[in-house]
Amino acid sequence: MEPTVLGGKLASSLIAPLVKKLFVADGPGAGLVDKPVRLSQLVSFRGEKRQLADDDVRRLARHLVREAVDSPGEPPFPADEQTAVADALARRLLAVGDLDMDDVQAVRLGHRELARELHRNAPAADGLSMDARLFLDSATEWACLQILEFFTKRSTFVPRTLVEQTRMQAELIARVDELITRMPRPDSRDTAFERRYLPYVAERHNHITIYGIDLRDSPDRWPLEVAYLSLEATATEESPPDRAPDGRPAPVTLQLPAEQAMRGHDRVLLRGEAGSGKTTLVQWLAVTAAAEGDRIPYVLPLRTLLRAGTLPPPSTFLTAVGCPLAPPEGWAERVLTAGRGLVLVDGLDEIPSADRHRTRDWLLDLIRAFPGNHWMLTSRPTAVRPDWLAEEGFREVALAPMRRADVTTFVHRWHEAARAPEYEPALLDALHTKRDLARLATNPLMCGLICALHRERRGYLPTGRKELYDAALAMLLTRRDRERGMSALDGLELSEEVQLELLQRLAYALVLSGRTEMDTETAEGIVERCLPTVAAAAGQGDATTVLRLLLLRSGLLRQPAEGVVDFVHRTFQDYLGARYAVAEGHLDVLISHADDAQWEDVIRLAVAHARPRERATLLRHLIARNSPRLTLLALACLEHSTALDPGVRAEVETQAAALIPPRTAEEAKLLAETGALVLELLPGPEGLSDAEALRVTTTASILGAEEPTGAMGVLRRFREHSDLEVRRQLVGTWSRFDTEEYAAEVLDHLDRTDLLVTCHSGEQREALRRMRPWHGLDLRGDHPIPDVLAAVPAPETVTLIDLRGNIHVEDLGALLPFGSLGGLRLEGCLLAQGLDRLASLRLVDLACGRIHDLTGLGSLRSLLRLSVDQELPGESLTDVLPVGAPLEFLFLGRYTTNRTGLRGLEHWTTLKELSLGQLRTPLETADWRSVLALPRLTSLHLNGDFVTRFPDSVRAMPELSEVTSLRVTALYGTEDLSALAARLPALREVALQTFPGERFPAHLYADLFPGASITVVNR
Repeated sequence: MEPTVLGGKLASSLIAPLVKKLFVADGPGAGLVDKPVRLSQLVSFRGEKRQLADDDVRRLARHLVREAVDSPGEPPFPADEQTAVADALARRLLAVGDLDMDDVQAVRLGHRELARELHRNAPAADGLSMDARLFLDSATEWACLQILEFFTKRSTFVPRTLVEQTRMQAELIARVDELITRMPRPDSRDTAFERRYLPYVAERHNHITIYGIDLRDSPDRWPLEVAYLSLEATATEESPPDRAPDGRPAPVTLQLPAEQAMRGHDRVLLRGEAGSGKTTLVQWLAVTAAAEGDRIPYVLPLRTLLRAGTLPPPSTFLTAVGCPLAPPEGWAERVLTAGRGLVLVDGLDEIPSADRHRTRDWLLDLIRAFPGNHWMLTSRPTAVRPDWLAEEGFREVALAPMRRADVTTFVHRWHEAARAPEYEPALLDALHTKRDLARLATNPLMCGLICALHRERRGYLPTGRKELYDAALAMLLTRRDRERGMSALDGLELSEEVQLELLQRLAYALVLSGRTEMDTETAEGIVERCLPTVAAAAGQGDATTVLRLLLLRSGLLRQPAEGVVDFVHRTFQDYLGARYAVAEGHLDVLISHADDAQWEDVIRLAVAHARPRERATLLRHLIARNSPRLTLLALACLEHSTALDPGVRAEVETQAAALIPPRTAEEAKLLAETGALVLELLPGPEGLSDAEALRVTTTASILGAEEPTGAMGVLRRFREHSDLEVRRQLVGTWSRFDTEEYAAEVLDHLDRTDLLVTCHSGEQREALRRMRPWHGLDLRGDHPIPDVLAAVPAPETVTLIDLRGNIHVEDLGALLPFGSLGGLRLEGCLLAQGLDRLASLRLVDLACGRIHDLTGLGSLRSLLRLSVDQELPGESLTDVLPVGAPLEFLFLGRYTTNRTGLRGLEHWTTLKELSLGQLRTPLETADWRSVLALPRLTSLHLNGDFVTRFPDSVRAMPELSEVTSLRVTALYGTEDLSALAARLPALREVALQTFPGERFPAHLYADLFPGASITVVNR
């Protein structure tokens, strides 16, 4: 904290008496206690005997702010914001009474983290200037420092446990007071610098290059706000374990706009193929953050950072990336300490493998040193293993290939920017009808090249990946300059073949080194050694001149910084490196690097360049390793093998057959990475088990965006399948295909039993009109209920509705036209209220989480299953839950029992299953007595975090001799379940579900549950 930002001398003698008024003074005879005291029992503005009203707290806050503002020196923020700042500070002080912690926990937390907790729990302070927000945060920290000092001096505090901390707290108070006395107010240099830095970031990253558009008078750089294409990203997350309809939760694949990858997550690992738009997304996030001003963006390309040999500390972030602005000393540390940073680390795949672990350690050190900031790291999919940063709290998000609609949008914008609208219709028609061409148009890079080639060749396009690159290189190396009327540079002119010879040697050197850039001196050395062997270039200039020509004219080589050379895109480097390796007969080098994921594209392109005998050699060596990844790599290479010994092709396909059909989700994803060829090899549905059928449809689904026609052909074969998981997979992949076509060809043929149709968009919702009636609707996002009713042909046939994240749902009475509704799930419908309006629907299954108001829940007397995942307002479960309902299943989520505990649970004597989520408050003996009083209870579900967090609660559990089934979720395998086992002597079935990514054998707990069958469910 920068204490002088409070202005003047705001020492403990002034603020301490104000803070003390917020808490109840110790009564007569107060002494030591055995356990800490909850904060809600300490504050003087809560409870029946409160000494202060909320207005009193606000007056204290206004007094504190006024004293700071009136102190000598420049005002810390504009005078007209004084009232707003005081109100915001009061709301944060009032939030002390809502914190779920005791005084000991608060002291151990420390004043800075306590201030952050108040910030998170208090209403947002919207509309304040940056100076006002800085003052508010500093004032909150200062108040928290005095609050903790007050706690440590209370007579009821446990002094023997925190004597040392009390001493340190007093020393810190004294030092801060001394600093305030001695130091003048800072001159707002940070704010002034940020007013220059943010516009600089916005301008620097506000343009992108679409390679291939820089022809004739076309622009080679587009404004980001015009050119940015919102692509789709996917992330796999776990559904709430106790909320799954069949009691078997499964991973849920989320689809979201790529620019929302960080929404709700402060750490993201973004994966994407070459040319998929990773760097463009980084630019978009940086420009957006700079415009909004809430976070300070740092764009850190790893290949640039590693040029200096050491990864930079925050103090040299800007210098490392060549920013000409000089920040005030310590500015970057202050930004990150305040949790205001957006750190975008780009290009993990563009640095050698040996440097990646060093980069990981550097990044994690920064995160631990500066918590609270937002962090994104980008990489190609195969650069590091799955879940490489999962244990560090990173959410993995993958950029999806461009869908048909994305390609159409890109093509339209390209032709509009290139001022060539006459070529757009013909190209779109070709992309929609030609399988090979459509397969190539999966990312912005390839789309840009296809658009440029189509225009340059006046409607003619090559087929195949190699042919497309051959044509692209011919355009970039020679035809562009010639048609632009450009003469030789300094009398030096190199043919296409000469340029290719030089460029491919540079590319091969980079491929061998595992890097994507080299020093100019190294590049000149390579050119110099090559010149004597290239007669056409030997007499035209020295290596420096020739390299300069390549940088200026080739369109493939560039100089991203002084003294550094690289290719404009990694794909060109791999293509040219593979070309040179084949030309020089370096098959042994290619084979020796087959295990390196960075060489995958090089090997695929080498097979395309190779002669038939060389192809056979490469493919035989790949399958000889008997490695699943290399076998699939060989299978992928067949796509580029136009001429190949039929025996070798048969060997590859036979060995790949051992991997097809895939048996796990991981195998399905790996198969999909081999490309569209695998669609021709996928079997079924005849002869497949239900599990195999699920993995086959998963593989085809992943390829849906890349090869919609072929993928839909596979999925169409499974549309009559009876397995529920297969049918769910077919429903869940709808967004990857054309909405209307997929609805007609696949969805409308599915068996609807126990199946919900998921609608993310208004277009999907409207497609319901043209399908047979669905009995279950899963509506994600903002779907107005009148629009849903209009899209459903027969509302009275709908029996189950799942609404998530829908702000258009307010009065639940709007659902009454769904007269047969028996099941309703409301999650994140923040304005939903009026549950009593649903009493006439005879609901039997209801799930509520994060809705506006639970009032009226007690009127739903027909419920058999109930799930609640938000805090209940009463003192007992009977105050809120339906007393007259014959409940058989009850789930209580994370915050549900904060006030009520399990008091009153004994009222529902019909209850058979009780499921307790990740509770935030312990259960006591009285709570378990309510459970013991349930005569029909046979199944108990607990969360592993509850068992670990509250071992005393488990020990307080009485013996439940009627419970025969136990399920414990989110386990690491290290938990002690002995106390739990001792209290459940009649168990016959035990299901132990692992925390995602964790594995442990069933026999680990066999001795604890000798009479039960134990099943471990891996997540």
